[in-house]
Amino acid sequence: MGISYVILFSMQKSYINPLTSAIREIVEIFSEMGFEVAQGPELETEHYNFDALNVAKDHPARDMQDTFWVDENHVLRTHDTAVTARKLKENDGAMRFVSCGKAYRNEATDMTHEAQFFQVDAFAIGKDITLAHLKGTLETFFEKFLGGSVEIRFRPGFFPFVEPGVEVDMKLIGDDVPKRLKGKWIEILGAGMLHPNVLKTAGIDPEEYQGWAFGGGIERLCMLKWGIDDIRLFHGGDLKFIQQFSV
Repeated sequence: MGISYVILFSMQKSYINPLTSAIREIVEIFSEMGFEVAQGPELETEHYNFDALNVAKDHPARDMQDTFWVDENHVLRTHDTAVTARKLKENDGAMRFVSCGKAYRNEATDMTHEAQFFQVDAFAIGKDITLAHLKGTLETFFEKFLGGSVEIRFRPGFFPFVEPGVEVDMKLIGDDVPKRLKGKWIEILGAGMLHPNVLKTAGIDPEEYQGWAFGGGIERLCMLKWGIDDIRLFHGGDLKFIQQFSV
């Protein structure tokens, strides 16, 4: 008579870094809206990090106190917008891309600043693209990512690669909004219409095509979504922090 064995497996809980969870969710939301997912190198050329994005040769962002220069022609990318510059060069005509990647800044670390951080960047190019399309895209994204309805407002802002440039504020509205966010205008990211010089550098005729672009910190979005109060927690490797977020 044979002997049967029963093997019991203990179900272990799986955890995930909130940044990983957020990136997956962001990519899913934008994919549903018809955006292709893009990636680019973290070791970037000066051309794609600065020149192709209309950043002047004497712009303070190029200085050593802001940028990690690897050699005279390469930097650790200071923004994920360098991926936008690459995709504009690689493609022609109407297009929509989103990218989520790590960026680096040579700055002091505190509760709201890190030398390394993640950004989400997206852009759309077409013959009839306007800021209204940008507003609608952001409303859809924030509603799905943060939950509940949102209001979006634009304020004038300056970024070398867009004209006009806008600072984007968001306010969550509805009965289920967390108290810490309810009824508050929150400065969330920078955006605008892609500068004609950026399009020309990429070989795109600004008389025929135009488009919007935006970029913002993913850690900041996570801090709003989950009530995290210190950006350094994302990169500190503390398991007590990670174990608050299950798969």
